[in-house]
Amino acid sequence: MNTKSIMTAAMALGATAAFAEPDREVSVTRAASQVATAGAPEYFTGSVKVQSRFQANAPARVGGGLVSFEPAARTAWHTHPLGQTLIVTEGAGLVQHWEGDIQEIGPGDVVWIPPGVKHWHGAAPDSGMSHIAISEALDGKTVDWMEHVSDDQYGPKSGDVGE
Repeated sequence: MNTKSIMTAAMALGATAAFAEPDREVSVTRAASQVATAGAPEYFTGSVKVQSRFQANAPARVGGGLVSFEPAARTAWHTHPLGQTLIVTEGAGLVQHWEGDIQEIGPGDVVWIPPGVKHWHGAAPDSGMSHIAISEALDGKTVDWMEHVSDDQYGPKSGDVGE
């Protein structure tokens, strides 16, 4: 091995050791180790399951989880101080901002809700829906919950979505 190769190997080993600090290691949380919980009734209507929760350590602010809604289940009205991204993974869902039209969402759709926009999201009347929800914390807070979405606000009755 020549001097240049030895120096390159030594630098690579040194860099590896420098990045092996506990706060600089890649962390994997196994799916099997995570417990799914029921969505709290003060924040959801219907049957909702929340799993795969994650929250990055400071200075990062991102967190989220996988949320699964049974047919007609939905969030209460709420806002996010830094906005929210939803990535629909399966099923048929609905999303609406305050005084806006209800929009249909499906697998592969990415929904961006801007900071401070009052909105709700959930499953369509006749289909469950799952999405990954991602939001950032501002001063440790990611969401401000409000009143429940009434049946009249939810609007679509069985069979009406998509017609």
